[in-house]
Amino acid sequence: MRGMNSVSADLVYLDPPFNSKANYAAPIGSEAAGAEFKDTWSLNDVDIVWLDLIEAKHPKLWRVIHAAMTDSDKSYLAYMAVRLLELRRILKPTGSIYLHCDSTMGAYLKLLMDAIFGRQNCRTQIVWKRSSAHSDGRQGRRQHGRIQDVILFYTAGREWTWNPQFVPYSDDYVARAYRHVEEGTGRRYTLGDITGPGGAAKGCPKYEVMGVTRHWRYSEAEMLRLMHEGRIVQARPGAVPRYKRYLDEMPGVPIQDIWTDIAPVQGQSRERVGYPTQKPLALLRRILSSSSNAGDVVLDPFCGCATACVAAEELGRKWVGIDISAKAAELVQMRMRDELGLFYDVVHRTDIPKRADLGKLPPYRSHAKALYGEQGGACNGCKTHFKPQNLTVDHIIPRSKGGGDHIGNLQLLCGHCNSVKGDRGMEYLVAKLAE
Repeated sequence: MRGMNSVSADLVYLDPPFNSKANYAAPIGSEAAGAEFKDTWSLNDVDIVWLDLIEAKHPKLWRVIHAAMTDSDKSYLAYMAVRLLELRRILKPTGSIYLHCDSTMGAYLKLLMDAIFGRQNCRTQIVWKRSSAHSDGRQGRRQHGRIQDVILFYTAGREWTWNPQFVPYSDDYVARAYRHVEEGTGRRYTLGDITGPGGAAKGCPKYEVMGVTRHWRYSEAEMLRLMHEGRIVQARPGAVPRYKRYLDEMPGVPIQDIWTDIAPVQGQSRERVGYPTQKPLALLRRILSSSSNAGDVVLDPFCGCATACVAAEELGRKWVGIDISAKAAELVQMRMRDELGLFYDVVHRTDIPKRADLGKLPPYRSHAKALYGEQGGACNGCKTHFKPQNLTVDHIIPRSKGGGDHIGNLQLLCGHCNSVKGDRGMEYLVAKLAE
């Protein structure tokens, strides 16, 4: 992600590890065989470096992480925080991000998202019913069964892409609300009120319609047009006219924040590839349809078995998938063929891309004075105070690992610390200094 340009993604969906204290592997013989990941966490030197950087530049975020009860939780949150910060940089001002999690770390992740994207930009906490009832009582568990995931929906700002989604009305609702059937066409319809709410005080015009004088919600010209189209009906002489609304013209029930109509990927499902924690295509179709348009860029930084990538391709979106598993690119190719019948080579990169949005940067050593003031004259490794001439500009994330020359990736180290660190990451220096 460090190599991606800023403000380049319209929508981010991520389904990261949940800190479930479990290891996952696809079954031998399945299409995803060989795909695996570890979801156990312990605080190590890498996390300590991340925490130091977060404390220096994002103190609110640092406080959230240190509120965690265990080192395992802190390690997981540090891992997520640095990635969410990058995603915030990559997301367009009108973009949206959906973070898929469960009750294990959901509360902490909500605080992370608040600190990074702003509490005011939390739009919805979606509950997805991921499975049916468990027989937990027979296992001696004295608690409710856990059958839901949470999807945190945030936006980058106050304006964002939004396309309302709908589900069909239930049969009971149709029978109750659309009980009228039009002769000749068989179209179901309901009758709605057309009187003007608030009357004259709200500017609703008053005139006669079919022998009834009222304040109406439509102008006389509009009312005449609707009458000509057969949309205004009167049950009997003297009755207040009403508006005829056809069932087949209604979009359905707007999607709310509890999703129970999308089933998980079942064992015999055509789309199942055997990948651990695989999510259904219908879930990603709904998210992408709601918060992106054709031609938009969708990013999934934990793409796994490529469900978001397949949904994006299917809906005409551009997409980028990132995963540490070498199996991921293979699964993308296979699923594009099986799900969409597409035969083409996925662009699979294993190198670190170079950002093209920074322009020509000044020589990185020219930032020495600014860094000296930022660090208070201390080496960022041993924390000893030195004169400016005894400190060297160093890359926090080595250029060989995607680190750039921008000032956010630079620090000052004394000669000894710089020599020990070499072209390695800061975690190596921290470990050596602790010996």
